[in-house]
Amino acid sequence: MRDDSPHIGTLGERSLHAALKQALAQPDDLLEQRVDGYVIDIVRGDLLIEIQTRSFHAMKRKLRRLLPDHPIHLIHPIAAQRWIRKLGPDGETLIERRKSPKRGTVYDVFRELVSFPDLVGHANLTLEVMLVHEEEIRCKDGQGSWRRKGWSIIDHKLLAIVERHLFREPDDLIALLPDELPDPFTNRQLAETLGIRMDLAQKMTYCLRGMDALAVTGKQGRSHLHQII
Repeated sequence: MRDDSPHIGTLGERSLHAALKQALAQPDDLLEQRVDGYVIDIVRGDLLIEIQTRSFHAMKRKLRRLLPDHPIHLIHPIAAQRWIRKLGPDGETLIERRKSPKRGTVYDVFRELVSFPDLVGHANLTLEVMLVHEEEIRCKDGQGSWRRKGWSIIDHKLLAIVERHLFREPDDLIALLPDELPDPFTNRQLAETLGIRMDLAQKMTYCLRGMDALAVTGKQGRSHLHQII
C-alpha cells in the first residue's frame, strides 16, 4: 500500500493504480508531483487528482492538509466484478482462474467514507467512484492469511472501467437512497430495501449523519429512526 506521509521516497504502486493513472492522465498532466510535501498522482493545472484504491484512512491527514488550499478530485475504484488468478509458488504457473461471486456496488464507498464523512461537501473536494472489472492475482507462497490458506494477494489488474459516479455534495449521496424507503427509516429497512449487509447500512447512515444530511428522529423498538434533513 502507498505511504502518503510527507517524508517518502520512491513510491511503489500496484497494477490497478498504475493502469487507472495511465487511463485518466491527459497529455499536459504532471504525474507523481510533490505538492506541499505530499506526492500527488496527477496534477492538472490547479487540480490535484488522487487515486485511492484502498483505505481512505491513509488519505485523512493528507486531505485535511491540502483541501484548504487546493481543489482535489478523489477517485476510488470498486470491483463490480473480479476474476481470481491463482499462481503456483514460482509466481508464474497458472493453477486456476475463476470469477469471484462477490460483486461490489457504489454503496461500498461508504465503507471508506467513515474515515472522513465531514469532508464531503467541502468546496474543494469532489469524489468519483469507478466501478471496474479487475483481476486479483494470488500466489501459493504460504505467506498469506489463514483465511486464504496461505495464498498471498500479489497484485490487482484493471480489466475495464464500467461505471463512473460523481459526488460533489451530500445531496449527491442522499440520492443513492431508494425512493421506496420509509420516512423515517431504520438501518434494517435500508439494508433490506437495498439488498445490502446490515453493517454497510449502518456505515451509510453514520456517514450521512456526519455530512449533516440525515438526523436521528426517534426510535422504533431498539432501532434508531433516520430522516433526511
